Amino acid sequence: MDCVVLAAGEGKRMRPLTTKRPKVMLPLANRPMVEHLVLAAREAGIRNFIFVVGYGEREIRNYFGDGSQLGVTISYAPQRQQTGTADALRSARDFVSGKFLALNGDMIVTSEDLARLQACPAMCMGVSTTDHPSDYGVVRIEDGKITALVEKSALPDSNLINAGAYLFDDHIFELVDRVHPSSRGELELTDALADLISGRKLSAYQLSTWMDVGHPWDMLGANATLMAPLKSDNQGTVEEGVSLSGTVIVGKGSVIKSGTYIEGPCIIGKDCRIGPHAFIRGSTSIGDGCHIGHCSELKNSIIMAGTKVPHFNYIGDSVIGSGCNFGAGTKGANLRHDRANVRVCGNDTRRKKFGAVIGDNVQFGINCSINVGAMIGSNASFAPGSYIEGCIGENSNIR
Repeated sequence: MDCVVLAAGEGKRMRPLTTKRPKVMLPLANRPMVEHLVLAAREAGIRNFIFVVGYGEREIRNYFGDGSQLGVTISYAPQRQQTGTADALRSARDFVSGKFLALNGDMIVTSEDLARLQACPAMCMGVSTTDHPSDYGVVRIEDGKITALVEKSALPDSNLINAGAYLFDDHIFELVDRVHPSSRGELELTDALADLISGRKLSAYQLSTWMDVGHPWDMLGANATLMAPLKSDNQGTVEEGVSLSGTVIVGKGSVIKSGTYIEGPCIIGKDCRIGPHAFIRGSTSIGDGCHIGHCSELKNSIIMAGTKVPHFNYIGDSVIGSGCNFGAGTKGANLRHDRANVRVCGNDTRRKKFGAVIGDNVQFGINCSINVGAMIGSNASFAPGSYIEGCIGENSNIR
């Protein structure tokens, strides 16, 4: 069976992390999030993938190539203008025949669920539950059939939602061709399902596991979930006097210096320098070519490739882009004094602990303070001793 992966969008809600990469290439457990989806589908028996690409397609093509490194075949269907999910699916029309899976590229699902979804009668929608259904399309089900789908209702009458995983056949393209632009000016795939729903011809399969990665703070939960089942693996150098607890993965060419304490699960990429006397706490992933230096502490964070956290720094519950540099003594807050949910640029993260979202190539002088819930655009720079809070735009220069 073919699998169409919808991976053409920028992911504007993920800014500034998508300034120079598409959303599906953001790293979780040191792999692009869409790679986890491909691996799950491969375990479910799928070998032929069609990536619908658009924004940042070169990075996707360069990373995955023809899929042979993963033991699969990957073709690419360009969507030159991102005019909606219906148009994205239509881009793959010439690549599929018969029954096929269609999956949003920004979600976490299991191979077991994908195997069961394949076995359903087409047409079928994967559904899941959530504690914030107003952010999604809410569905109602009777006798295994979807009877209603309401997009992003302010007062949803159910916590059962469209999970963005489908089993289709060729007939879906006839329905897609009839779709007109929505109120948002987009060709919505869910509009193509209206006739199926009204005729009770769209089945439902409830996924046992599902995570949507819609905002930067969602990455932390997904990162921790994907790291949990991993096993320790050391391909680098761990000096005497290093303490490792739990699952710790060390990439080729990386050096963990004496006095460092690491509590897993933790993934350290290739060619990193960690320590001496660094403290890395659980659910932290560190990309290739990073430096975490003397007396720096990291906790439950994603640090992307080439970022330097040299000495006497603290980063907790944060998502940090690539190529950043933290001056000595720079620290980030991750908890409000009133213990309320952290908000980022007015958005509720639904997290009691969350630090900052920091784009690529951000430079901090020594002794900067980053307040809880800060969002910092790519290429920003800050003078020594800066106090940083709120939303900071790209290319900002704070002196």
